[in-house]
Amino acid sequence: MASDGSDGADTGVTGAHDLPVAVKILVAGGFGAGKTTLVGSVSEIAPLSTEEVMTEASMGVDDTGGVEAKTTTTVALDFGRITVSERVVLYLFGTPGQGRFWFMWDELASGALGAVVVADTRRLESCFPAVDFFERRGVPFAVAVNQFDGAHRYTAQEVREAVDVDPHVPVVLGDARERESGKEVLLALVEHVIRRRSPALSG
Repeated sequence: MASDGSDGADTGVTGAHDLPVAVKILVAGGFGAGKTTLVGSVSEIAPLSTEEVMTEASMGVDDTGGVEAKTTTTVALDFGRITVSERVVLYLFGTPGQGRFWFMWDELASGALGAVVVADTRRLESCFPAVDFFERRGVPFAVAVNQFDGAHRYTAQEVREAVDVDPHVPVVLGDARERESGKEVLLALVEHVIRRRSPALSG
């Protein structure tokens, strides 16, 4: 070995440029919209979930209208990971949906490149606070319309108009239980972020 280390390039040490880029993505939306399900369906690792059984203490506090059958709730965050390419790894942070936990959103949003807002067409208004949150902070987001069994089906344009998001915001119809559906909305978000950061690519 040369004493000046001139052959260091042959040691096989991986340079920083070879490491995948870690991207933080938030998954937000109303209570019971399917955030935990989405994170769990797309994650390539066993997802971390902080779901707890709902108790009488939440009665009159959490709005369960339209999701009366739901018996658990996220009290901190959900966490998962998905590799979208050799160069990009997404780390997913699911936020709690109830209003009493919204104080956590600012901290969770720190360092996030973008967000997915999960919309439940049975109670579409429950996603409005998340949309407002990301719009006010200039965080790029996509809307994932979780089509529940038995719920009325709407077109992406109908949801876009109801939620009142800009034309460039991706609105993707799907099922949070299906991995491919979750991947579709995440890829739409990544492409949206790239277009915002490199306007020349949007043409």
